[in-house]
Amino acid sequence: MVRAKKWTLTKYFDGFPKDSDFELKVEELPAPRDGEVLLEAVFLTVDPYMRPFSRVRMNEGDVMIGTQVAKVIQSNNPAFPVGSHVVGRCGWRSHAVCDGKDLVPIMADWPKDVSLSLALGGIGMPGLTALYGIEEVLGLQKGETLLVNAAAGAVGSMVGQLAKLKGCKVVGSAGSDAKVAFLKELGFDEAFNYKTVGSLEEALKKASPDGYDCFFENVGGPFSSVAIQQMKDFGRIAVCGAISTYNDTTPQTGPYPHLTMIFKQLKMEGFLQSRWQHKHPESLKRLMGWLKEGKLQCREHITTGFENMPAAFMGLLQGENIGKAIVAV
Repeated sequence: MVRAKKWTLTKYFDGFPKDSDFELKVEELPAPRDGEVLLEAVFLTVDPYMRPFSRVRMNEGDVMIGTQVAKVIQSNNPAFPVGSHVVGRCGWRSHAVCDGKDLVPIMADWPKDVSLSLALGGIGMPGLTALYGIEEVLGLQKGETLLVNAAAGAVGSMVGQLAKLKGCKVVGSAGSDAKVAFLKELGFDEAFNYKTVGSLEEALKKASPDGYDCFFENVGGPFSSVAIQQMKDFGRIAVCGAISTYNDTTPQTGPYPHLTMIFKQLKMEGFLQSRWQHKHPESLKRLMGWLKEGKLQCREHITTGFENMPAAFMGLLQGENIGKAIVAV
């Protein structure tokens, strides 16, 4: 029997999450049965999607949703030997017993000098999101100009780097001077702090006077309304997130983009990386190849301690992280 810890959602979030919305519980896990494995979390991820998904994918009292890199410590499944590592959607749990159906083994040739935590970041879901948004949704071409907001986050920082690999001009927006400095370090052509510019419209025009071919949208809200006005004719917009709206108690309203989209003949498409799940193995190898060649940086913001999961999550929603927010057990 293993004593496992888990974080549950005591009640649906009302506005910004608070400590009382979470409860840490302890449970006794049975030994794994035939075909099952016992996992021990090594790294867990906190991501913005958990905020809106908690309302539609969870009930009050459920274990918080999420993904982790875990070590197999007991196994009755030959596909997952003891000592191997997997990526699993086990939620906010220190240990879990599962049948292996939703487990993905860490790639066999994972370099020893690369932290396994990157399987939750640049060589994981955020990296795949950036890659598919650029290639499958936007169809970004060499020489085009791309705008990405929340650009210093897990997805945005990958978007900018991948766009530069494709020979594009990249403009990034972030919420602190330290984040802007990070974007410059990554090779962004232009970067600005949206919190301190006098006018977002003027900042976007200054960064790219001719406008934008593509916009990788992570924020929503007023930023989106202003950015859409700066799109070139036939521009493409990939809608990945809307973090500025996730904690609203009253839905935001207008201005509405329809006339601009008609006159400029824009294309806007929402997406989830799981649509291209059949490409994941090949795509992860491509991302790892660029990392090993020194063409990608995967910055992490690491919080230590399973007991700090809620604090890490709330910090993420407040923009405390540069790069991927990870909890190390």
